[in-house]
Amino acid sequence: MNLNKVMLIGRLGKKPEVNYIKPDVPVANFSIATSESYKTKEGDRREITEWHNIVAWRFTAKFAENYLDKGMLVYIEGKLQTRKWDGQDGLTRYSTEIVADQIKILEKKSTQNTENNYQHSEGAKPEQSQQTPQQDNPFSETSPELNSGIEDDLPF
Repeated sequence: MNLNKVMLIGRLGKKPEVNYIKPDVPVANFSIATSESYKTKEGDRREITEWHNIVAWRFTAKFAENYLDKGMLVYIEGKLQTRKWDGQDGLTRYSTEIVADQIKILEKKSTQNTENNYQHSEGAKPEQSQQTPQQDNPFSETSPELNSGIEDDLPF
């Protein structure tokens, strides 16, 4: 059995760039940063940031184009893919990227009208991916359940 699965939580470095391979086939490219912190032997706190290149196709690309923006905290699920090509200088080049099949917005950006936990999966029907986040959502900030003062133990 084989498995090629990647799950990342990080912040967008910039708004996704979307190009159309055909009139009905969009592809979105963007990067997210993940950070890890640790203490050195001397007691200093260090942080390592890793950048990941993300590619999204079709409905997931449209979702990225319409709802993602620089600085947002997102969950990306997909697979690793490595591309190989010959550069103009004659050298063989490689690029490894994550092909996203699921994107979830984990944090509301203060200047936008997106709801927490708004998500899109590659398998979703087009009419589902075109929903507006302003529709009734039990996780909305105005929901009494959310503001009840009960804290959960979820890590995110």
